[in-house]
Amino acid sequence: MTETVLPGDPPIPLILRRSTRARRITLRISQLDGRVTLTMPKRLAEREALAFAREKEPWIRKHLEARGDDVPVALGQSIPLGGRMVRIERGAGRSVQMGADAVAVPGPEARVGARLGAWLKELARDRLAGACDDYAARLGRPYSRITLRDTRSRWGSCTSDGALMFSWRLIMAPPEVLDYVAAHEVAHLAEMNHSPAFWAGVERIYGPYKDARGWLRKEGNALHRYKF
Repeated sequence: MTETVLPGDPPIPLILRRSTRARRITLRISQLDGRVTLTMPKRLAEREALAFAREKEPWIRKHLEARGDDVPVALGQSIPLGGRMVRIERGAGRSVQMGADAVAVPGPEARVGARLGAWLKELARDRLAGACDDYAARLGRPYSRITLRDTRSRWGSCTSDGALMFSWRLIMAPPEVLDYVAAHEVAHLAEMNHSPAFWAGVERIYGPYKDARGWLRKEGNALHRYKF
């Protein structure tokens, strides 16, 4: 795997990946971090792959523009929290404080992103634990533990021993979306699959879930644009 750049305004970083299984050149743009990966057959000349990328440049730029730029978390910036945008302001004292439409973060400006990220993780843990407790009680199945991560490929998971894992970025989504993901993973305590019985279980403990599921599919990737 190597890296190069597709010239232009602005230049586009490319990741070149050779694969013994590839029979043709393919392009993939990650909606999570905007990385452009060019996969090519193992013995293909690199210049042919780059010519392919130049041919597809309008398509690449269109998709990158639709994704939007990454957002560095800093004073004066706004981030989604509970599904609404709040402004990051300088705080006083020792703890992060949430207001009506702003969040105040104390400490050195260079530490604002890290400090706010840590606060959001604790808020997410509290909110998810409460939701999981409620849904597990409705289901009649206990879970063993909850862990939080900054996952890219999934919003949650459930293991056979009842351990639940969630992305802490769910705290940035609307509350009903966070609740849906909690109910989804708790429902796996009874059904470790996505059978009709599983979805019936989700609906029994959560209620109609299609709107929340649709929001996550349409808007969820944008939560990864915020860089703490």
